[in-house]
This record gives sequence, C-alpha cells and structure tokens, in this order.
Amino acid sequence: MHKQKKAVFNWSGGKDSALALYKVLQQREFDVIALLTTINEETGRSSVHSIPIEILKKQAESISIPLYTVEFAKDLNNYDHKMCTAVNHFKEQGVTHFIFGDIFLADIKTYRENKLNPLGIEVVEPLWNKSPEQVIEEFLSSGIKSKIIVTQADKLGREFIGKDLDRSTMNLFPNDIDVCGENGEYHTLSYAGGPFRNTVDFSIQNIEKEVYSIKLNNGEIKTYEYWQAGIGL
Repeated sequence: MHKQKKAVFNWSGGKDSALALYKVLQQREFDVIALLTTINEETGRSSVHSIPIEILKKQAESISIPLYTVEFAKDLNNYDHKMCTAVNHFKEQGVTHFIFGDIFLADIKTYRENKLNPLGIEVVEPLWNKSPEQVIEEFLSSGIKSKIIVTQADKLGREFIGKDLDRSTMNLFPNDIDVCGENGEYHTLSYAGGPFRNTVDFSIQNIEKEVYSIKLNNGEIKTYEYWQAGIGL
C-alpha cells in the first residue's frame, strides 16, 4: 500500500466541502490531518457561510478530523500574514497539499495556486471542472444532508432558508439559478451522511436580511442583500 500524502482540507461547512472531503476520504490518497476554516474575527463565524464556530467544531468532531481555525479581520488586511503562518504550521507537520471544494471558478483556483504554490503547497480540487449538474447529482447520491442557510435575496427568497437541499427543493429554484449556487445564489450547512459519523444538531433561531456594499475597481458601489439564518445549538 502506497504512503498517503499529508493534506489539509479547506472546510467551509457546506455541501461542496462535504462532498469533496467524502470523495477524498474514500479514495485514500491523502491523509487529511486537519479541517482548516477561515473565521471572521469580529463575528466568530466562518467567513463565507457565516457558520458559528461552535457548529464548525461539532462538524469536525462528527467527521473525526481536528478543526484548525484562522481568524481574519473583516477587511482581510491580515489575510496573507495569517495564511502564511498557517501554511508554515502545517508544513512543519509534513503537509504537502491543500484540498478545496471548488467547482469551476477559474480565477479562484488560480488565486489559490498563486498563493500556495510558492510556499511549497500543491492545490487539489476533487470537484474541479465538473458541471454543476454532475456535482449536484454526486451530492444527491452521496447521502450527505445539507440545509440552505444563506440566499442572495434577489435570487432566492426567505422561504428557502432552512430547507434541505434535495431534489424537491431544487425543483422550486428559478431557471436562472446555478443548481450548485456557484454564483453565490445560496450557501448550505452540511450536518449528516457522507463523511459524518453522526448527525450534527443545530437550530435556525432567526432569519435576518444582511446588506453588503462592495466598492468596485471603477469606484462604483455595488450593494448585495442576503437572507441569513441565525444558527444556534
């Protein structure tokens, strides 16, 4: 039996992460020694899916892989420094690969490679270059259970928050929605099946509308509105 390569899995807590991790664990090429999650240091929640750190810890416990968190400032001004520190920490443990659950956004993959390759870390993308339809079918076949916890308000309504991502829910999506939410239409929290050894219990305590303003390179301010689940144990 060949020696497994040591790797860190970059964990968002959502469906693509759960599916990519499940595939990696089944293939046994990598020894995944940690789940790395980026945390907004102001909110104590994951930087994209806004999952509370207490739930992330429960996910990691169910998967039986340690959680390693990296806290960033809201404006990301300490991102490079914090990530370099994390990479060096794992390189000292023999890690050679970082694994992600990206599907087809080429600029994200290129960004990851440009940041990590010079540090001696190879990027692995188990779902890369598959169509959203292929990925969602793999997800449905995997038995992984995930709930929608964030929606882009002009794409999916408040009523989708808390729904399980299954075929009946996807049948309700408008035609212009990417079924995997790759354009930011929705985010999920995975809680059972696949890599999970037991169900991760959590509750949706409230639903709020969050508004974010982003300044584009041309100086234009663009505003995005999201429905966001408030999640608790």
